[in-house]
Amino acid sequence: MPVLFLGHGNPMNALEDNADSRFWRDLARQLPRPRAILAISAHWETRGIAVTAAARPQTIHDFHGFPASLAAFQYPAPGEPELAARIAGMLAPEPVALDTAWGLDHGAWSLLAHLYPAADIPVVQLGLDLGRDPAGHYHLARRLRPLRNEGVLVLASGNVVHDLRRMDWRQPDLEFDWARRFSDRVRDRLGAGDHGALIDYSDLTAEANQAVPTPEHFLPLLYAAALANEGEAPRFFNDRIEYGSIGMLSLGYGLGDPA
Repeated sequence: MPVLFLGHGNPMNALEDNADSRFWRDLARQLPRPRAILAISAHWETRGIAVTAAARPQTIHDFHGFPASLAAFQYPAPGEPELAARIAGMLAPEPVALDTAWGLDHGAWSLLAHLYPAADIPVVQLGLDLGRDPAGHYHLARRLRPLRNEGVLVLASGNVVHDLRRMDWRQPDLEFDWARRFSDRVRDRLGAGDHGALIDYSDLTAEANQAVPTPEHFLPLLYAAALANEGEAPRFFNDRIEYGSIGMLSLGYGLGDPA
């Protein structure tokens, strides 16, 4: 199965017909139908390793200040406790919490609403362990590679550039030069298979700490890169900067040639 890293951007993308949502719907037509989905979202940070294990995960509206229509949106995909247990076994002997309280946050469902709108494929989420550095996340992800041969689509969700303090909601097409430089450098290193440079992302450009002021939106990219097979090249999509400082660069492994 493929591995995806998708920039999710504005939560309203879940409801709107725009360049991002159209890209996700077009991408869905190129994907095989998975048996299940493992989502790794910027919006679930945990103390220790955790994976959702509820049979019916709730739709979490983890934001404020958006229209009521977004807060009312539901993505009623089933969970799969058996997959959660399988993941826990793959990561043993490290302890893994099987979490039945968390559900699907907007980093997952805003994308899945367009990729699989019927919400009929089981989804589990893996939390981002706050106790790990970038190298720790990367090496943890490598242990999940067998899932690709078990019909599981891995969907990592974040943003390569994510600086909410500098974004300008009035200008969706604005690109700050520093944001473009960082995104281009990330793309270059991904294309070269230089995952070490991505792990040490704070050294990629002079403005790296501006592009990634906190790590949670960048870390899912490391999971996608780590799950690539040896010699497997990424395909890049949706290479845009929005609102000045939100990088939407997306990629996939195992997708073959462009359709």
